[in-house]
Amino acid sequence: MTPFKSIRARAEKRKGGPKALEKLMPAKPDLKRLAKLGDDRILAEMTKRVFCAGFAWSVIDSKWDGFEDAFLHFQPAKLSFQPEDYWEGLLRDARIVRNGAKIMSVRDNAGFVQEIAREHGSFGKFLAKWPSSDQIGLLDLLTKRGSRLGGNTGQMLLRFVGWDGFVTSKDVVASLRDAGLDIAEEVKSKGDLAKVQAQFNAWAEESGLPYTFLSRICALSVGENRSD
Repeated sequence: MTPFKSIRARAEKRKGGPKALEKLMPAKPDLKRLAKLGDDRILAEMTKRVFCAGFAWSVIDSKWDGFEDAFLHFQPAKLSFQPEDYWEGLLRDARIVRNGAKIMSVRDNAGFVQEIAREHGSFGKFLAKWPSSDQIGLLDLLTKRGSRLGGNTGQMLLRFVGWDGFVTSKDVVASLRDAGLDIAEEVKSKGDLAKVQAQFNAWAEESGLPYTFLSRICALSVGENRSD
């Protein structure tokens, strides 16, 4: 496998040097901040990622204030006690995108968030304790216990709440394949995910960088050299 220093060097060359690449890095993961994140904000991000899947993100963003109001600001306990007519009413609520399956996923995920909070104190505390070296285990849990949180949706949820992990985007996968990792062009199987996890673990040990940085640098090292 290609050492990560070579991938980083290529990304630096494409983006105008080490300082230019550094400016393109996301915020450094903060586990203390994540541990303090309210369960309502976790559920809100779950909902946003579910509704963004297969839909224009800009549309969801433009309607987000309506989502907050319609879903009672994502208070898990309040949502869990809402009667059936509340959920039926959301199917006619113009403040949100009226997708029945995704609307009902909010009710299911409210229960999921509460379950995890009872077990660990809060969902944020639970995430903050989960090691980045086992992201595939966390993704499997989100898939099995959450609603519509599998695949890329789960990865984007973790990224947006500030958990330190990778995203198997098209460019990241292209970088991994170019480095010599034997995986498909679309990483979907458990076997391929395990290979990706093992490689990021190795690169994290080699470089000392957060997984979020490793993932971003991989993405910036290949593909179309877009301006920031």
